[in-house]
Amino acid sequence: MELTIDVAVLLAVVVFLRARRKPLARTRSDAWLTVWLALALGVLIAPTPFGRWIFDVLGQLAQGVAQLDSP
Repeated sequence: MELTIDVAVLLAVVVFLRARRKPLARTRSDAWLTVWLALALGVLIAPTPFGRWIFDVLGQLAQGVAQLDSP
C-alpha cells in the first residue's frame, strides 16, 4: 500500500499547530517562520479550485464593504 500526502495539507496542519501556540512565547524568528509557512501555503493553494473559490468569496466581500462605505 502506498501512502501519499498532499504538501498543501501537510503545510496547513503545520501552520495550524504553530498558530495555536501562545504568542508571548514566540521569538521574532519563530514568528517569521510562521509567516513564511503561511505564505508558502497560500502559494500552494492559490492555483487550485479551492483557492479560486476563496479568491472569489473575498472579492465579493470586499465589494460589499466598498458599497457600504460609498455614499
